[in-house]
Amino acid sequence: MSPNPASNPLLQDWAAPLGLPDFAQIQAQHFAPAFEIALAQHRAEVDAIAAQPEAPSFANTLASFDRSGRLLTRLEHLFGTLAASATSPELQAAQRALAAPLAAHSSWTYMHAGLFARVAAIFRERQSLGLSAQELRLLERVHLDFVRAGAQLGAAEQRRYAEVMGRLAELNTQFGQNVLADETSYQLVLDGEADLAGLPDFVRQAAAQAAAERGIAGKGGVGGAHVITLSRSLIVPFLTFSERRDLRQQAWEAWVSRGEHAGASDNRVIAQEILTLRNEQARLHGHACYADYALADTMAGSRQAVLGLLDQVWEPAKAACALEQEALEAMMQSLGHALPLQAWDWRFYAEKVRKAKYDLDEAEVKPYFPLDAMVQALFDCAGRLFGLSFVDQPGIKAYHPDVKVYEVRGADGQARGLFVQDNFARSIKRSGAWMNALRWQARNGLDCLPIILNNNNFAKGAAGEPTLLSFDDARTLFHEFGHGLHGLLSDVEFERLSGTQVLRDFVELPSQMFEHWMAEPEVLKKHARHYKTGAPIPEELLAKLKAAALFNQGYETVRYTASALVDLAAHSLTDAQGPEVVAFEAQTLAAYGLPAAVGLNHRLTHFQHLFSGSSYAAGYYVYMWAEVLEMDAYQAFVEAGNIFDPVVAQRLLETIYSSGNSREPGEAFRAFRGRDPQVAPMLKGRGLLQN
Repeated sequence: MSPNPASNPLLQDWAAPLGLPDFAQIQAQHFAPAFEIALAQHRAEVDAIAAQPEAPSFANTLASFDRSGRLLTRLEHLFGTLAASATSPELQAAQRALAAPLAAHSSWTYMHAGLFARVAAIFRERQSLGLSAQELRLLERVHLDFVRAGAQLGAAEQRRYAEVMGRLAELNTQFGQNVLADETSYQLVLDGEADLAGLPDFVRQAAAQAAAERGIAGKGGVGGAHVITLSRSLIVPFLTFSERRDLRQQAWEAWVSRGEHAGASDNRVIAQEILTLRNEQARLHGHACYADYALADTMAGSRQAVLGLLDQVWEPAKAACALEQEALEAMMQSLGHALPLQAWDWRFYAEKVRKAKYDLDEAEVKPYFPLDAMVQALFDCAGRLFGLSFVDQPGIKAYHPDVKVYEVRGADGQARGLFVQDNFARSIKRSGAWMNALRWQARNGLDCLPIILNNNNFAKGAAGEPTLLSFDDARTLFHEFGHGLHGLLSDVEFERLSGTQVLRDFVELPSQMFEHWMAEPEVLKKHARHYKTGAPIPEELLAKLKAAALFNQGYETVRYTASALVDLAAHSLTDAQGPEVVAFEAQTLAAYGLPAAVGLNHRLTHFQHLFSGSSYAAGYYVYMWAEVLEMDAYQAFVEAGNIFDPVVAQRLLETIYSSGNSREPGEAFRAFRGRDPQVAPMLKGRGLLQN
């Protein structure tokens, strides 16, 4: 295909309403020639900044660099969005082909001697230049970006560093594609009432819809075929309700073995090579291990600080988990079911214990959490806190018919950006839930409004039926929307400081904090309404939910903390060669005493937080670190006596949600809370605080 801009839709202005690209015109083969032009354009811009005869200044170097590469950035955002949410064999091939060239360009940019010399000269004089607080923050962050990308290395080390980063980009891409291949290829077909034993209607409907989407017909069983996929919103309720222990085992083993199958999608060797190369990357920077390199630019700052947090939680969580296991085993014995308790049994018997202890089961709860109502709950909370309104734009087409587009307006009625919501699991979409941007908010001479996406993977309801969320699904919806608000509310000058581009153990604060409003009775009474009758959720059901809030928290905390500990251990190794990851994982978990019936959130062979990119490598602890921040921060609303207190909300907006990376995160938290965070609210929130 010719790289002629006139024939390539990726090189045209985004002329669709409100600034989205014309997705219908975009094909996988458009990306390579478009990137060729964008890379050349950015190289010319960088060279021009470095070669200008004027002495280095903030305006002619830092501000200019922040404005450069906008076409490249736009393409990267779009490419990443489609590759994650609407991929194809052709797009995956383009991903593999472009991974190394894009990494090479990043290395070239941040090792550009002329540009770094100018940045370094300004950095040396920064205290005498009269820079604003935001200008100084940009200078400090950009200078650190260059240093952490190898700008201060010698020529030979820079060449090797670029090779390492290029290879890592290829491996990260292949790792994610392998996980998707395993998830897409697996299906547990349930055919007949015996296979469906124990499954409530909402699970049956979702499984029937999954079968219909895959073109699977039944063999004459009740209701036709039903399929369990590896989408979390389908497999978790199946493990929770299925009376068929043999089928639960099949589903569980498929879920936890993703990426661990010999053949084209085997991630074991890939993960080992990634760990090997990351350690080399760290050594080139003078660090003993990758964790030391990664944690140097975090709030935690060191492995010791991370372990200090995780250690406070691990033993109390195991103790709580042991008590929970005793209750589950007692339930098994009372039902005449054979011990021992296995990992594929935990959710099934936990649901029975919860029903017996609190008279609460998920089948009773889900009818009050239809997806559309919960989306309106998001928007209502955002409006009451921050004055935002979300206007549905059904005429704007995204990359898939299920994707919805909303214009976001501020309290003054003016446009604040676009919010794009993609809620359903698909075979062409990676698993999990995430927020990303098609465009960051910025000014710096451009006045860019943000285009922010939320992706979830909910199991779609049957045709003509609503999608019903579990309580945990609703929490995930609010979590990702919290990230979305962080992007939409950004109000900074420079793109590099916009939205969620903050230190990674701060990035989860806005998302996890927003989860609190989902569980508030004031919100639930208004929005949690039965999808058939419209009746609000009953007071007695709210009371049951509150009473059961800490149920099974030992299990959940152990599973999360185990993943965080394995992540940190794998990236703390100092050996030149990375370990065989399955054996290493087993050894690490044995050393920590993980109960066999519990498991962990993510095994290394499918741990995309770590190996589909590096943003969470040696950093899975960040959810708990942010939990310390958000549990303490939310107490400001509790203390005000109003969960929508306007004064507290305005302070939250100014210090956290709108400030991006324009201020140091510890300072931002203190500006909101008036002091440093305290750990006690987090421990109390998980039921782990000793009385």
